[in-house]
Amino acid sequence: MTPASISTVLRDRSLAPGLRAIAEKVYAGQRITPEEGLHLYEEAPLGYLGALANFIREEKHGDKTYFNRNFHIEPTNVCLYTCTFCSYSRRIKKREDGWEYSLEEIMDIVKKYDDQPVTEVHIVGGVLPQYDVPFYAELFRRIRAHRPDLHVKALTPVEYHYIFKKAKISYEEGMALMKEAGLQSMPGGGAEIFHPEIRDQIAGGKCSGDEWLRIHEVWHNLGMRSNATMLYGHIEKFWHRVDHLEQLRALQDKTGGFQTFIPLKFRNQNNELSHLSESSVVEDLRNYAIGRIYLDNFDHVKAYWPMIGKTTAQLSLSFGVDDIDGTIDDTTRIYSMAGAEQNPALSTEQLVKMIRAVGRHPIERGTLYEVITDFRDVEFSDEKQYRGYTALPVV
Repeated sequence: MTPASISTVLRDRSLAPGLRAIAEKVYAGQRITPEEGLHLYEEAPLGYLGALANFIREEKHGDKTYFNRNFHIEPTNVCLYTCTFCSYSRRIKKREDGWEYSLEEIMDIVKKYDDQPVTEVHIVGGVLPQYDVPFYAELFRRIRAHRPDLHVKALTPVEYHYIFKKAKISYEEGMALMKEAGLQSMPGGGAEIFHPEIRDQIAGGKCSGDEWLRIHEVWHNLGMRSNATMLYGHIEKFWHRVDHLEQLRALQDKTGGFQTFIPLKFRNQNNELSHLSESSVVEDLRNYAIGRIYLDNFDHVKAYWPMIGKTTAQLSLSFGVDDIDGTIDDTTRIYSMAGAEQNPALSTEQLVKMIRAVGRHPIERGTLYEVITDFRDVEFSDEKQYRGYTALPVV
């Protein structure tokens, strides 16, 4: 499923005037408006969106496609909050069904990777009172002391808002303390949908959209980097997605601290929204493409392969995506518990072959996109000459 080129789109005499105007803007490197973003969601066909998004992707990165060697630690899946979309957390009343790791148990997980060439530990989980400012500050210090080369990417504004409020300190004080303790970057989770009309229904009680954005702004003002997400495909409307993208773009104009946008597909197993249908592969690809077109000031768009599957992740590389996350190594249960890929682990060789199979150039990166290994000319002993998708999805 390779989209046409943007020049082919512009030569199409049957193209609607509104879509032609947007394509001309994209070709000229100009920013589209929120109204045009909504028009893309409502009217633009998949091939058209792929052409525009792939043009932007290749202008920024060519055929380069990034991944990293990482593992996840989820300190607990017991949580004070009761998000309706969440299949992962266990409420306090049923905490016996979940897990709650101690500092020592978390460090034991870190030490399991001492002889492996991983470059990042990604830490995020539920919210509980015992996981407070002193706990996380000590955890970050221990990880950095034990393995200084391991990048600590940890916690979302959902956790930070709670622990700072509990400690009665400001966002500025709290984030500075986390940085001093060894935090190096923030993941993009907890964004969900910013607009309160939707957020209050699916994530009531958590930090607001404004608070999520404010914590990232404070972190960026410390000279640090973070990612951003959007949970799509549940009860939101297209205009809620555009509003979300607009707020991300506005903060990025202000701080320049975001590196990657990661659309997260709602999965409907084992949660309170199980009655909703999941978005189709076509809608997933459309959403990646529109995110790439709209967020002109973001360097990267990532497809999180454990959530959407390996085949759709490969397809997304022609719809604006230039990053497919990392090896994961079977250390995250957040999405598998909602119906995503079970046992989400891929070796470096498997990731490289996935990327090559669709004609892209694989690069192992660090968390901040420093090149660790360029796999352009690296050969594996059993590598086949075939180039193509590993499977054809039903759409």
